[in-house]
Amino acid sequence: MKKLAVLISASGPGTNLKAIRKAIKSKKLKAKICLVISDTHKKLADFPVDYICLAGWKKIIPDWLIKKFPNKILNIHPGLVPDKLKGKVINPDGTKALWNRGKFCQAAIQNFFDKKATYAGSTVHFLSSEFDFGLILERCFEKIKTQDTVESLYRRLKIKENKIYVQALIKLCN
Repeated sequence: MKKLAVLISASGPGTNLKAIRKAIKSKKLKAKICLVISDTHKKLADFPVDYICLAGWKKIIPDWLIKKFPNKILNIHPGLVPDKLKGKVINPDGTKALWNRGKFCQAAIQNFFDKKATYAGSTVHFLSSEFDFGLILERCFEKIKTQDTVESLYRRLKIKENKIYVQALIKLCN
């Protein structure tokens, strides 16, 4: 079976995508749509999905979309998001964990070093209208070693991030 990626535009009504989907459903077209990419965020609301998985997405998701998919948009954050807005997460050694709110990738990892943290960590959570916050699904911790660089720490943390992201999806989908 052939796999299709469909790129759609806000300038059209989406009828080509609908026609392709209809042809697949009727078995006239022996293919599977594996990916749909839109040049507008508004098209996403038209697709019947159970969960939206952000994986390295750096754009702010608008509140209307979060409201349309409550507890359905998963994010992985390079920091230890607390369970409550005023809450905190404790590292395995008893020190306060860093949330890294508003920081992405390398900047978040660098912040662990800048703040002399003993552990780095990541959190899988549902998006909420509160920036970089939402219902926590999974967390992981990674001990920072004295010889670590941003790259070496990030490499180890990414392995754990991949694992907890999949664990969260398994819990939700199975």
